[in-house]
Amino acid sequence: MGGLGEWFWIFLMIVMLQPVLRQKMLESARLRLMHRIEEQRKSRVILLVHRQETMSLLGFPLMRYIDVNDAEEVIRAIHLTDDDVPIDLVLHTPGGLVLASLQIARAIKAHKAKVTVIVPHYAMSGGTLIALAADEIIMDSHAVLGPVDPQLGEYPAASLVKVVQEKKIDEIEDRTLILADIAAKALKQIRSEVLELLEGKMPQEQAERLADLLTQGTWTHDHPISFEEAKRLGLPVRSDLPQEFYQLMNLFPQPVQRQPAVQYIPTPYGNHKP
Repeated sequence: MGGLGEWFWIFLMIVMLQPVLRQKMLESARLRLMHRIEEQRKSRVILLVHRQETMSLLGFPLMRYIDVNDAEEVIRAIHLTDDDVPIDLVLHTPGGLVLASLQIARAIKAHKAKVTVIVPHYAMSGGTLIALAADEIIMDSHAVLGPVDPQLGEYPAASLVKVVQEKKIDEIEDRTLILADIAAKALKQIRSEVLELLEGKMPQEQAERLADLLTQGTWTHDHPISFEEAKRLGLPVRSDLPQEFYQLMNLFPQPVQRQPAVQYIPTPYGNHKP
């Protein structure tokens, strides 16, 4: 019985350590690929990738957003980069805190060498705010950016302001009036901040038009701004995304907790299948 008990505990420890070992192997593979990309592009590669990743046997996937910890780490990486070294910042994020996103964006704008933002799939909201500060945005032809209009809890700031404009004052609750006042300030602030990031990147009139479109509630907050639309808006976008960045995203897997909805043979096909 003692022997069986020992084997049980050994098996349990292996099972518990397996996710940790798998994560370490993934991190090692990411670092190797990052080094290879840096050597090819003569740049520093910084990743800001928000995926759902299971970290333990009973771990639950958590959707992550841009927060102050992300801002601290990205800014530290920028500070460790010489002024004459270009930066490639890979963004894959639904957005996050305006404060953190703006801190990263300002650090990017202040970097003297070229900064390229890489968007393999999507960089919404705060991710787009960061991308606006870059010298160039390389995105997949099907990747998307998004509006940066402020949200107050569950309500878009622009909609709160519209309520006050369209309803009589005696028909509006005090709480709504307070929210609308905060919303008006938030709209003014984010417009000013976007103009700050766009300064020197395009003519002033074009920058103001773009700032209005992105910040003043022109679209819903989840509106996908495609590569073609970003190009029409005057953003410095390209679609020739290097293959290595797709490979990098493959090293950020989603947790496998159910039958996958998408499946294919992961090899390139030409005119004729092999």
